[in-house]
Amino acid sequence: MRARTFAKSLLVVTAVAVVVSACGRKPAELYTPYEAAVDERRQMEREGIEPLPPEPQPPVRERPFILDGLI
Repeated sequence: MRARTFAKSLLVVTAVAVVVSACGRKPAELYTPYEAAVDERRQMEREGIEPLPPEPQPPVRERPFILDGLI
C-alpha cells in the first residue's frame, strides 16, 4: 500500500515537473521591442497612415557583467 502511494506521488511530481519545465521555452520568432517598432513604422508608411511615430532608436549594446561567465 505504501509503495503504491509513493509511486503515484512520484509519478505526479515527475509529470508536473515535465509540464512546468516546458512552459519556459522561447519561441523561434520573438521580436525585440525595437524590431516591432521598426516593422510597425514601415507598415504605417506603406499604408499612408499619418502621423508616423518617431523613428525608433536602436538599442544600446549591453556591457557584459562580471558574473555572466558563470551562467
